[in-house]
Amino acid sequence: MNLQIKFHKVLLKKRFPLAISRGVRGDSYNLFLSYEKDGLVGWGEAAPGKNEKAETVVEMQDQLTAFLETGIENHSTEALNQRAKQMQIAPCAYAALDIALWDWKAKKAQLPLYEFLKLPKPSVPSSLTLGIIPSEQVKERIKLMLQNTSAKALKIKLGSPQGIEADQQMFAQVIESTQDNQLKIRVDANGGWSTQDAIYMMKWLAERGVEYIEQPLEEGQESELQYLFPNRPLPIYIDESCRYANDVDKWADRIDGVNMKLMKCGGITEALMIIENAKKYGLKTMIGCMSESSVSIAAAAALSGGIHHIDLDSHYNLQPDPSSGVQMIDGVTTPDFVPGHGGILKPEYHA
Repeated sequence: MNLQIKFHKVLLKKRFPLAISRGVRGDSYNLFLSYEKDGLVGWGEAAPGKNEKAETVVEMQDQLTAFLETGIENHSTEALNQRAKQMQIAPCAYAALDIALWDWKAKKAQLPLYEFLKLPKPSVPSSLTLGIIPSEQVKERIKLMLQNTSAKALKIKLGSPQGIEADQQMFAQVIESTQDNQLKIRVDANGGWSTQDAIYMMKWLAERGVEYIEQPLEEGQESELQYLFPNRPLPIYIDESCRYANDVDKWADRIDGVNMKLMKCGGITEALMIIENAKKYGLKTMIGCMSESSVSIAAAAALSGGIHHIDLDSHYNLQPDPSSGVQMIDGVTTPDFVPGHGGILKPEYHA
């Protein structure tokens, strides 16, 4: 059968807007891509992002259309990933095609994607993410987030524009509101702290049982990590500071681990390279998400069996999720174990 690629623009509606140090993210459009060949359909998804070099669905679709015009048949995923970088295709756009290609390849092999990639079955529980909110709203929000869920971990966004006092107030309320839940607590500052505040807050948070700190300093301030790393009271993971596999080489001597996101690195092909590079340095790995539905989450979940910390939760915050194929089972974001990554865009959203 001839190759057929289609685009679908879909509005993702959120239960709660997500506020981080750099701003607030509410409802947003994502781009879905179907790759159909030999009677099989591979699904991919792209979530736009300013830091990921494409802010709209239109921008992403234009870039992908230009890329597809260069021809993709009979090329390896590695070669296509390299070409996408050379053409400066936004990674968040390219992720849709890369995810769809891997989904199709695993379906062709009649294997779940994790098995096709020779990775362990997903088994590590995922965090649920609590964005920056006023401390008086914390108790009610956490109650709603944990309703009907088997979640075992919470990731708290700090780095409030109002300063570390606001961070401490919110965090104290989180501890009070979760004391009966036996949840692991992690913190992501999204680069919202100065070096001095980071040193102070890491000690303060370590004393309160936090597991690790993510992106304490702003992207571009990585040289300052040398002051945080030697006597760190918490493991340090970088997120915005690690986009591609070669970024691991730059900061490996001053971090404990890296957080990859399919939208940030351009999909599964590059994510596998990041994992390999992190292993080379003895670093731990984390996989996270942006504003994504179950299609992209299922793809990321297929990688998660070999990863130490999991933040695959954006689809739990959708009302409704336009996709299916992944669910939380005993705290673990688990893809459907069918050929491919398991995620599909529901038929009613096919434009």
